Amino acid sequence: MNIKNVYILDDRAILYINGEDAKEFLQNIISNDINKISDLNSCFSSLLTPQGKFLYEFIIVKHKSGYLIDCEKPQSEELFKQLSLYILRSKVEILNLSNEFVVAGFSREKFLTFDEAKDQSGFTIKYREDPIFLDPRNKQLGARLIINLEKLYLSLKKLDLHDADLKEYYSLSHSLGIVPKDLNKLQDKLFGIECNFEELNGIDFKKGCYVGQENTARIKLKNKLSKRLFPINVLNGKLNEGESIYNNEIEIGKVLIDNDYPFALIKYLNENFDEKANFKTKEASININKPDWIKN
Repeated sequence: MNIKNVYILDDRAILYINGEDAKEFLQNIISNDINKISDLNSCFSSLLTPQGKFLYEFIIVKHKSGYLIDCEKPQSEELFKQLSLYILRSKVEILNLSNEFVVAGFSREKFLTFDEAKDQSGFTIKYREDPIFLDPRNKQLGARLIINLEKLYLSLKKLDLHDADLKEYYSLSHSLGIVPKDLNKLQDKLFGIECNFEELNGIDFKKGCYVGQENTARIKLKNKLSKRLFPINVLNGKLNEGESIYNNEIEIGKVLIDNDYPFALIKYLNENFDEKANFKTKEASININKPDWIKN
């Protein structure tokens, strides 16, 4: 990632959660610990089904008296409605600020040129009033700026950042094992912990109850995590969502995302899984990339 490149993440949306009970409200439903979030630290988290299956993922950033939610735009309206269902009598206000704010990504190297910056995932500083943070999932994916749309291009000019091809950012995200888009294709198809949320700093096993906590903790404590979401590369042919993946006619996974940055749920502990092998689907030959941050 070039130090002068900036990527306008127009596929991201911004929700804002505010109110007297906002902190407790989020703590009771998200997979991470809201107490980790401060003016100096942002975090990655998720909203799961009561059974622990994946629904939504997002980055939470402290902003003024509330919290900015950086989420995928195609899911933002659904997420807004889902969060609203949990309000009940809580003194909480949820706003969709997607028409006012934009998310821009740039390099880790650029982030570290700011005087107050620290080289740690989630570390957050302010550029004037606007938050800049090193990606809390993996700092190799660089930093993000959440800024009012009206101030965007003047700020980028002052920061000496130049608009670059978003495909570069997506490709880096895919190579790091972080899903860049089409997260709706994962909904209710795998457990949050199978999305590698523990390794991506998105689950806290020490916090109290939250939606989906029981099954998430059971899988962790009983060491029953046998499948993981891995990025895949097409060597030839065509991928189709839902197809099985085989090694020597033994099924070892299933394609869940079949776009330009595909992912599959892989039985990575299966004796027939060899990350160096070439695998087959019905119409394609592929290889599977096990991210180096997955240790087992």
